Amino acid sequence: MEKEENQNNNSTDLNQDKADETGKTDEGLNAENKQEAVKETKEEFKEPTPEEKITELEDKVARTFAEMENQRRRFEKEKDDAFEYGGYNFAKEALSLIDNLDRSKHVLESDEKLKETEALKIMLEHLSIIKKDLISIFEKNNIKPIESLNKKLDPNFHQAMMEIEDDTKEPGTIIQEIQKGFTIKDRLLRPSLVGVSKKVTKKDEKTEENQENL
Repeated sequence: MEKEENQNNNSTDLNQDKADETGKTDEGLNAENKQEAVKETKEEFKEPTPEEKITELEDKVARTFAEMENQRRRFEKEKDDAFEYGGYNFAKEALSLIDNLDRSKHVLESDEKLKETEALKIMLEHLSIIKKDLISIFEKNNIKPIESLNKKLDPNFHQAMMEIEDDTKEPGTIIQEIQKGFTIKDRLLRPSLVGVSKKVTKKDEKTEENQENL
């Protein structure tokens, strides 16, 4: 019995020694793993060198100065535009004065009672003088009328309202000005409303077109 007890005690001691050794081994491995992890973390978050810090600061300063310069240029452009085109809306509204003068002239010329009278002649002369004075004032402020008649249609300055058959002009030539357009410096105040020429359609071609439409 004593021998069996001794054997059991010896086995227990051996198992305990093995467990202690295994525990120590695991602790050693855990410690090594922790050291490696700390080392990797240090490598990942490596402190930048003074040269790298200086380079980063120089880049930030350069970006800041570039942004400030862009803002300064935008401000200068807005200031120049405000100075040069500050009266844009006023000038656009003032064009109605010329329109009203033209309408008044047309109404007077169409009045049968006034035709070929001295009164009509005097009134038309006065209207012409007023219109010339207005255009002169506009031109002094860089507001200029757009030349249209006998010019090729330019979508930047003209708006075609109708096509008029005319074989004496190249197609797309402006042969009627319905409303005069104006510019202020290099900007368009309003386009000229015009009628442009097109080739005369022959009767046979018209008949064929009508038949096709039917």
